[in-house]
Parts: sequence; structure tokens; C-alpha cells
Amino acid sequence: MEKKKSGKAYKKGILMIPFLLVFCILGAVVFLVSRRITREMSESAIGNLSESLDLIGNTIETILKKEAEFQKLLSREMEDVDGLEDFVRSYDSNDTMVKLSLILTGESAGISNTGEEFTEDALDFSEGKTVDGLMLSQSYLNDMGTWAYTMRSPVLRDGEEIAALYIEYIYDTFDEALPGRFYNNEAKLYFMDAASERLVLKPKGIGERDAGHTSLDDFFYANKISEEEIQTSVAEHIKNGKDVMFYHDIQNENSLIYMWSVNDGAVYLIGYVQIQAIQREGDAVNQNIYIVVLVMLVAFFCCCTLYLFFERQHDKIRKERESERELYNRQLKEALQAAQIANHSKTMFLSNMSHDIRTPMNAILGFATLLAKDADSPDKVRNYTQKITASGQHLLSLINDVLDISKIESGKVVLTIGEFALNEMISSIDAIIRPAAKARNQEFSITVTGIRHERLIGDETRLNQILINMLSNAVKYTQEGGKICLRITGQKQYSSQFEHIRIEVEDNGYGMTPEYLETIFDAFTRAENSTTNKVQGTGLGMAITKNIVELMGGTIKVSSEVGVGTLFVVELELRIPDNEEDGKFWEQRGISRILVVDDEEESCEAVRLLMEDLGVCVDAALSGAEAMRLQNSASEAGTDYQIILLDFRMPEMDGVETARRLRAAASAYVPILLLTAYDWDEIQ
Repeated sequence: MEKKKSGKAYKKGILMIPFLLVFCILGAVVFLVSRRITREMSESAIGNLSESLDLIGNTIETILKKEAEFQKLLSREMEDVDGLEDFVRSYDSNDTMVKLSLILTGESAGISNTGEEFTEDALDFSEGKTVDGLMLSQSYLNDMGTWAYTMRSPVLRDGEEIAALYIEYIYDTFDEALPGRFYNNEAKLYFMDAASERLVLKPKGIGERDAGHTSLDDFFYANKISEEEIQTSVAEHIKNGKDVMFYHDIQNENSLIYMWSVNDGAVYLIGYVQIQAIQREGDAVNQNIYIVVLVMLVAFFCCCTLYLFFERQHDKIRKERESERELYNRQLKEALQAAQIANHSKTMFLSNMSHDIRTPMNAILGFATLLAKDADSPDKVRNYTQKITASGQHLLSLINDVLDISKIESGKVVLTIGEFALNEMISSIDAIIRPAAKARNQEFSITVTGIRHERLIGDETRLNQILINMLSNAVKYTQEGGKICLRITGQKQYSSQFEHIRIEVEDNGYGMTPEYLETIFDAFTRAENSTTNKVQGTGLGMAITKNIVELMGGTIKVSSEVGVGTLFVVELELRIPDNEEDGKFWEQRGISRILVVDDEEESCEAVRLLMEDLGVCVDAALSGAEAMRLQNSASEAGTDYQIILLDFRMPEMDGVETARRLRAAASAYVPILLLTAYDWDEIQ
């Protein structure tokens, strides 16, 4: 039995030999065929390259002939013109012809249509190159720093030359006529003036070179073509106006260098392409052949060995089914976990949504209580009603944003652009945020500096929402007794039609970890720690804020440190109304001098810079005593201030005492405006 099995194995081994021989012969044939295909396709690719260069050269020659024909027509037109110089001066240049000049016969200098004197001294026609019978100069850099050339044509009258017409053309004209990609964008191509051997043009998408700063020697040097015999041969071909091709290593890659004559050698197309790119098509064909052979070999060996594994197929199929079952169970488990996470997020979202609603709701309820208490005071009723309306509008906007978060993330939200007053918006923000901050014994301050225009054009509701989101988060995530600051500053304008503002919301609260900063603008994300977990929230605020800021064309950045605090920075550009007349306000009211009293020098400087452009002189005092001195000096000189701006809180002599003394010293008609970053109710 064992002998029979060994005999069968021997026979199988014998049968394998012919198959192996056949595949060896097939492999040798495939190898020889692939070599032949590579060689033939390389020759074909080089032929295609030559045809492409011929086509480009013919295109350039056609352009040159068109320019020559145009110049001939212009010369014939000038035969019947009496005032040739006036005709030249009145002729306009165009994208192709940048300068037209004329020298009368017998004179050494002439005129150009650009107005300056013209001589032939700067032009070199010594090479004797022509275009359709017209003399062609060597290439040169013109007054605009662009490579150019000039054609000379005679102006005849009654068979005699009365003048010579010179027209300057630029090589950049060829850009539009040449292909954007050359040899699949893998070949380099430059234009070279044959006489000066300067590279004068880099067509779009072809090669990499700074025009006007490279020569043929630089080309040889950059590509390490230092062989004397090659350079001698190239020089001989260029001298005779012949085409030349040769192989050389460029950047450690075997490449084909070509130099193609245009217009009898007046201009040359020079460049190179890697041999690898030329042989790519042949390599692709050979690769396909090798793949087919490899597939055949694999199929052959699979057929030979298939019966050896036949008995194992049952176990393999069973294992595959078990593996598929495990994979299916794992996918079901992951789907269940995802559903549970989604359900948990939904539950947390619904339970936490009340947090973002609570801030404006508290303002509404608080002012409603005050409204009932002060119902007999029309001014307070009107004030409370405005604040309730502002809070209600924000509450409605917040609810709509929460319900439409999918619309925001899909980019379907649009802005409602309109004109609004910045101070009114800040007042509504203050009415919403200050009660919440006060409830937590937090110090909330607002600083507005450098804003040149009070009224702006933008989406007031969305801008209001941005500020509420950032400030409400600052209140929530700042401990009791902390500090929160809103700063709105005017930045350098990029356009006179837009006000560039920078909004900063800074607090000294809990801060955020670097890990959370990476996801703070993702929806439904909240910082997770023992302190912030006590704060309820939907996790939508900053995601909505970022979407709105970007929709307005602005940017938002955040920096934070755990235990130190957080700073949000938003930069926006808001359009200035066309009818803005801030500059005439002061002039119409006869206000030319203002006294600013503030212990912060930065605030005084901001007012001074703001009023400087409006023609209003601003004097600054850093204390009440200094303010009294300036007021007394102004009164003695008879140049009283028309307005006095006074900070409420200052060291030593506070705002109230300073106002009392200034009122006694200043004219009764001078208004004293008391400024403060604190709640006016507390000041009252």
C-alpha cells in the first residue's frame, strides 16, 4: 500500500516536470517580449516628445509671423500718414505690443508712443535673425523687467525708406498659446534666447524657474552637465540652429535633455524629462503582462494543490462560519452599545437643556417681579419691559437653536442682516448676565474701547447669542466671588467700510484641561471633573457659537488653564452703515474740548485716540486732584471744557466727590457724565 502511494507520488512528480518546463519557457518569452515592448514604446515616446516640441515650436513661429504681418500692415498704413511722429505718439500699446518706436531716415534718434526718446543703441540685430523678412533683435529685459524682443521694419514712400519702425514684443504672450501641461506635467521646458543664451520665459505649469535670473550655463551647472564634449556639441548645434538630444543623469535620475530650434535657431526650447517617465507606458504594459503570468502561475499551483486541501475545506468553512458568527455578535454588541450611548446622550440632553434656558428665564422672572413692584413708575416699567423683551427674545432664540442644532451643523442657517446699535446690544447683555453673576457674588465688568462707530450692520440676534453663550458659561464655570470681564475693543480696520472688533470674555474660574480644549467646540461635550459635573448644561453652547462666528466670517479662539481661568477671543468685521455721521455730531454741537478723568491711563488713551480723528481735543486726568487742577486752569484761560467724562470708582477721591467739586468749579452748563463698569442699581 505504501509502495502504491509512493508510486503515485512519483508519477505526479514526473507529470509536474513538463508543466514546469512550459512555464519556464513561457517566462523567458514574456521577458524577451517585455524588453522589446519597453524599447519600442520608449522610441515611440521620444517620437511623441519630438512631435510635441515641433508643435510648440510651430506655435511660436506662427505667433512671430502674425506679429511680423501686423507690423508690415502698420508700416504700409504709415506710408500715407503725413505726421508720422504724431501717429506714433497716439498709438496705444496692448498686451502683445508694449512699445512702438520710430526713427526717421537720416536721424540717430526717434520717438516712442510712450513719450520718451528712442535710439537703436540698446538693440542688437547683429545675429541677422529675421521673422518673415523683418529684422529680429536679441532678447533683453525691458523697462518693466520682462524679457522682450524687437522687430524692425522699413516705412517706404514712393519706393524709398523714409523711416524705420520698431515694435517691442514680450515673451509672456506665448504663455496663453502654449499648453498648460507638457508631457503629463513631468517634462521641464524653458525658452532660451540663442544669441545671449539667457532663459527668457517659463510657461505656466512647465518647469520651475525665476525668469531673468538663469542662463544656459546655470542650466548646465544646476543639472551637473559638466562634460566638455557635451557642452561643445550643444554650442555647435545652437550656433548652426540645429536640434539636439542627449542622455544625462539629473538629480540621480537618468534623463533625456532636449534643445529644440525655433525660427531658424533664434529661440530654443530646452528642458529635460526623466527616462522613467518616458518608459512609464512600457513599464505599465510589462507590469500587466507580469500580472497575467503571475495569475496564471498562481492558478496553476492552486489547481495542483487544491485536492491536497479538499479534506480540510469542511473544517475551514466551519471555522469561517464561526468567525462570521462571532463578528456578527460583536457588531450587534457594538450597535447595542452605540444605541445605549445615543439614548444616554438624548436623556442627558433633555435633562440638561433647562440649564441653558435658566439664565434668560431668571432674568424674565426677576424683572417681572420688579415690574409688579414698580408698576407705578412708567420709566422703570418701560426699562423692565425692554429687558424682559430682550431676555424673552434670547430665550426663544436659544430654544430654536437647541431644537435646530442639526440645521446648524448641516450649514443651512442663514444670517438676518440689519442695522443695530452696539450700546443697546451691550445693555441687553448686561441685563441678562449681571443678575446671574450677582447671584453668585461674582464681579462682572464690561469695557468698550476703540469702537469708532456706534451703529453697525450685522445679525444682532446671532451676535447677542454669541455673547450670551460665552458669558453664561463664564458665570457657570466660575466659582462664587470670581471675576468675569467682557472686553469689546476696536482693532485696526482692513477696510474703511467695516469695523474690525475684538470680543474677549475672560474669567478666573475653574479652567479647562488641554484634552478638553480639543473638543470644546464639539456638540454635546462638557468638561468632566468633580467641580464642573455639578453644573448642568446641554453641551451645545460652544458648538453653536463656533458655527455662528464662522458663518459671520469671524474667528474664535480659546485658551485656558486649570485653576487659573479661561479666555475666549472672537474677532469679527461688521459693516458700517453708509449714512453713519459720527464725525459731524461733535462739530454740529460745538464740542471741541473734553476732560476725561480715570485712574486707568489705558482708558484715557483710548478716548483720546477715538476723538482725535473727530477733531476733538481730549485732556486726561488720572485722579480727582489732577482733574480739579486742569479744570481751574481751563477756567482761568477762558477755555472751559464742553463735556467732562468721570470714572465712578477711583482711589483717594472717588467719582462722586470729584463730580461734586468739578460741578462747583465748572460752568453750570457743562455736563458731567459719570461712567462705570458696574451695575447702576448699586450706584443708585
